[in-house]
Amino acid sequence: MLNWTNRFNIFCLLDNNNYPSDNNSFDCLLAAGFMNFVQPDNNEIFQELKRFSQLNNPSWLFGHLNYPSNSKEEIGFPPAYFFIPEHVIRVNNRNVEISSQTTSPEKIFVDINAQSDTVTCQIQTSVTIENSITHNAYLEVMDKLQYHIKRGDCYEINFCQHFFSSNAEIDPLFIYNCLNDISPNPFSAFYKLEDKYCLSASPERFLKKSGSTLISQPIKGTIKRVSDNQSKDDEARQTLFKSAKDRIENVMIVDLVRNDLSKICKEGSVQVKELFGVYAYPQVYQMISTIEGKVDDDIHWTEMIEACYPMGSMTGAPKKRVMELIEQYEVLPRGLFSGSIGYIDPNGDFDFNVVIRSLFYNESKKYLSFNAGGGITFQSDAQKEYEESLLKVEAIKKIFE
Repeated sequence: MLNWTNRFNIFCLLDNNNYPSDNNSFDCLLAAGFMNFVQPDNNEIFQELKRFSQLNNPSWLFGHLNYPSNSKEEIGFPPAYFFIPEHVIRVNNRNVEISSQTTSPEKIFVDINAQSDTVTCQIQTSVTIENSITHNAYLEVMDKLQYHIKRGDCYEINFCQHFFSSNAEIDPLFIYNCLNDISPNPFSAFYKLEDKYCLSASPERFLKKSGSTLISQPIKGTIKRVSDNQSKDDEARQTLFKSAKDRIENVMIVDLVRNDLSKICKEGSVQVKELFGVYAYPQVYQMISTIEGKVDDDIHWTEMIEACYPMGSMTGAPKKRVMELIEQYEVLPRGLFSGSIGYIDPNGDFDFNVVIRSLFYNESKKYLSFNAGGGITFQSDAQKEYEESLLKVEAIKKIFE
């Protein structure tokens, strides 16, 4: 399917890599080609999305939202972009559902099966990775951020490092396949918008609507797994579960998400379904909490996302002030990193990820980048935060080693 998809200028593949969850709607979902699209201005993103959606309802929509910023970054994804796909392919429990605006599903099925079932590299990969901030500079910024926390400007702030390669040549499809092999996560995405790519191994859900239920699952808390020793691996899991620092981070974001959901959910319906859940991923354990709420039928999906965007796990609290500090202290703008990729189905249900553990590539500029960060609190140890952020991009760096 990926080999067949690669011919299109625009596509979006969402893959949960068979992670077991009661909240899964599919194993794999692909949108390829486009019939129509909307690319809203920075100032009226949700208003324009709402108008476009109402004019084209009911239909599938796929696309992205950048992290909000007034600065432009090198990859060049627009602040938001959503498209009505030409073809939609949904794979679930070995069943394949194909719909198309232009081609018979039978022909598409035959075309896909005629493709190679392996992904081969078409380009000799050439990547030299640089860091936008030195180790010492990172520690200096940490001191400044913790000063803001001490004087009461904020409780927690997500601070990110930026890695890049300014003359990179890669085969995006092959590299995505490598990334997904190394780090098969439940909110993975392979997204192409003309010459711009996002190759995502995200473990985190931003927001899902299913019927009248809204679900958010923020991640706060990470620890490295010990793959060659089961008892030490179990010990790492317990260390994360009992970590006072990670629990403080996690519960701060849970409170922020509860507040966001309360803006658009029915009064009294917002509940924390799970607090401090620890889940296993290939390289790390993550602490995840699940918050749910109920919404009325007359609330448009754009209003639900706007009330919660950007996600608190990638900002900190309080959201408005920490976003100002992020703009002040991070060396380069985030772009699609800390943004979201997802879909809206014809019934108005949707699911969006958090764009982390992701690689971004502009094929025309030969520019490649990725980011990593963590939640900074009063109790944070600067050196440990630095090491944790490097741990989060370990899977990406392995691909190029």
